[in-house]
Amino acid sequence: MQNEESKITLFHSPSSAAMILLEELGAAYELHTLNMKAGEQREVAYLAINPMGKVPAIKHGATIVTEQVAIFIYLADLFPVAGLAPSITDPQRGSYLRWLVFYGSCFEPAVVDRAMQREPGRPSTMPYGDFETMFGTLVKQLEQGPYFLGERFSAADILWGSALKLMTQWKLVPDLPVVTAYVERVTSRPSFERVKAKDAEIEETQAA
Repeated sequence: MQNEESKITLFHSPSSAAMILLEELGAAYELHTLNMKAGEQREVAYLAINPMGKVPAIKHGATIVTEQVAIFIYLADLFPVAGLAPSITDPQRGSYLRWLVFYGSCFEPAVVDRAMQREPGRPSTMPYGDFETMFGTLVKQLEQGPYFLGERFSAADILWGSALKLMTQWKLVPDLPVVTAYVERVTSRPSFERVKAKDAEIEETQAA
């Protein structure tokens, strides 16, 4: 049994990849689901966890971590035995952090701007330059595969596999063969199937 100091609570809504990471890590956690359609993420109780009203978020003892990339870094480092994060002295640590942060600082902003059909600014003022450069950089890395760290599967792949699956389904990024092959490779793991089943149950309960 976990004590309160080591207890992990995941604040979750379906399609959030943090639960997949926890499953891969073999971590014990308590699930706190939020009904986004009902606006539960904007209620006072949750805003005390994350004033931005976003999921996922985690509470580990007295520590609260928000922002998906920060959660991935925190959790993967918290369970080093799982081997999903290169250690601070590992030569692959820099590349691992690079691609995790690239997701939040370049990929997401570029995809959101494209989805909203926003007129892009000058490349020198955009965090991602332009969509084509951002996506070309990503594709080049995927071509070196099979994973972001070559033969080594990591937490970065859980984040990217989940995101690219949704983004290709929603036609927000091109479903190039290298992208779809990567998505199939990552999302065929048992952890993805377990979370898919759990999310289906959550969605059914929330719909009722």
